[in-house]
Amino acid sequence: MARMDEQRGGGPSHGWRYGPPGWNRPDRAVTHRARPPWRSTVLLTAFVLVGSDFAAHAQPDRVPLDGYARVLLLVAAALLLWRHRHPVAVAFGTATATLAYLALGHPYGPVFLTVAVGCFGAVVAGHRRAAWAAVALLWAGHVLVALWLYRWLPPAGDRGAGIGQEIVVATWVLAVVALAELARVRREQWARERADRAEAARRRADEERLRIARELHDVLAHSISVINVQAGMGLALLDSDPEQARAALTTIKAASKEALGEVRQVLGTLRAPGAAPRAPAPGLDRLPELVEQAAAAGLTVDTEGEPPRLPPGADLAAFRIVQEALTNVVRHSGSRHARVRLAYADGALRLRIDDDGPATGADAGGGGNGLAGMRERAAALGGTVEAGPRPDGGFRVLAVLPSRLGEDQ
Repeated sequence: MARMDEQRGGGPSHGWRYGPPGWNRPDRAVTHRARPPWRSTVLLTAFVLVGSDFAAHAQPDRVPLDGYARVLLLVAAALLLWRHRHPVAVAFGTATATLAYLALGHPYGPVFLTVAVGCFGAVVAGHRRAAWAAVALLWAGHVLVALWLYRWLPPAGDRGAGIGQEIVVATWVLAVVALAELARVRREQWARERADRAEAARRRADEERLRIARELHDVLAHSISVINVQAGMGLALLDSDPEQARAALTTIKAASKEALGEVRQVLGTLRAPGAAPRAPAPGLDRLPELVEQAAAAGLTVDTEGEPPRLPPGADLAAFRIVQEALTNVVRHSGSRHARVRLAYADGALRLRIDDDGPATGADAGGGGNGLAGMRERAAALGGTVEAGPRPDGGFRVLAVLPSRLGEDQ
């Protein structure tokens, strides 16, 4: 493909596929906080201390709250300050402090809330095994005290608990951990949804950027090629044939005006996102204009077949492919004759653009985005573009564009 513009591979590169590094790691996404949760911890500490006082009055057979008991309650609650930064240590710390509080015979009460919050934070942070281990440690220690060690631990004369009571305690423990697991799953689901929405937004932005880049390339490449040819012709004929030079300047003026109009239309969609374009998108109904512009550049174009009625997306893609193919003939081919054939069958438009060559110019190999832009336009519609030298010489572009995809294309 010595004469067609090629685009080197490589799409947009994103350093983050699903958000910032560590986004999908629950222990990073949840545990990192700028400040400790002072407010909630202070409120929870006050609730535990005050609630334990009320619980002590209702349990006269347990050991009254003394200095050791209040220190253990305070430690269990204060550990929650670090539940976001060190969830594993907090889960085991609250369970250990609570077990020591119960082993000393102090009354049951809201001290269990500290264990629930600590293990809840560990599960949500992704440390499920640590949370379950901490809860199992507390429950096993309580069973050991309630069924065996109560004989040697305060309060004096305490009686052992039944298996049924421990089963009830285990049920409540499982309920707390199950709730924490549900919260973890929901938080991970929300994080995935946010990452998917961000990725979709980036993908839409990339697609729109590529679409605009293709439009600008096709508009400018065609018009500037015509202007370049006509400028060279005008300079060559300025002295020998002023009238022909005047005609070349007239063609330059018309081509530049048309290019400016299409560029303004493309830029207008950037200034007003979502707004409908003021002018209709070009289509194959403007094929005669392309033929006239090619003729002004010294290229004779023969057309065969009638342009069918196509959805706007397919119509625009077909127009741009023909425009880019003729532009490349003007720029890179020594032939001054090209043929455009249109055929519609089985719900697909087949475009064929031929010239007799040979390739000319220092840039015959191409270094732009012309052929890549053609393929991208066709691929967006589920079609294909093939381009390359013909066996008998010259060059051919063959495009197949399905047109049953509807207006959304």
